[in-house]
Amino acid sequence: MQLFVGLGNPGSEYALHRHNVGFMAADTIADVHRFGPWTKKFKGLIADGRIGTERVLLLKPQTFMNDSGRSVGEAIRFYKLSTGDVTVFYDELDLAPMKVKVKTGGGAAGHNGIRSIAQHIGEDFRRVRIGIGHPGEKARVTSHVLGNYAKTEIEPLADLLGAIAREARWLAAGDDARFMSDVALALQTNGKA
Repeated sequence: MQLFVGLGNPGSEYALHRHNVGFMAADTIADVHRFGPWTKKFKGLIADGRIGTERVLLLKPQTFMNDSGRSVGEAIRFYKLSTGDVTVFYDELDLAPMKVKVKTGGGAAGHNGIRSIAQHIGEDFRRVRIGIGHPGEKARVTSHVLGNYAKTEIEPLADLLGAIAREARWLAAGDDARFMSDVALALQTNGKA
């Protein structure tokens, strides 16, 4: 079994924040792959399903971003998973908007959700970094990250999330390079990249 974690902050007031794009990715994966209903467990919301032949548990921690690791830690201990079974979807300032990169391990790059998860389970989990772009000035970072997507970004965002969900089969199969190339190709085909 694999654990796919979408990061965000709980509550409808945060729903369209750039910081919540991990929640959006988890929701889209659940819809596209027809996962079971979301239920409360591990200080989060979980949904169970299959992506291709792989059983995947989706988790949206409800602890607020800075304490996401508590929820992830509880889930991997319960299912006796390793850090390598975990994939985390989250917002990345240092990537252009609507770009996606995958890597395993590394630092938190200032992301408090990633820092919290690393403190609870170690750093060697896979990260799906979803670009939100940098506002240009350090003073504007917080309002950018905690701001809603602009109306002009909603259609490209929907295209991106759809591509991530459709191509998640490659993540489940362990082919990160194919996932990234197929997401990029899907966006180019839509004329969005």
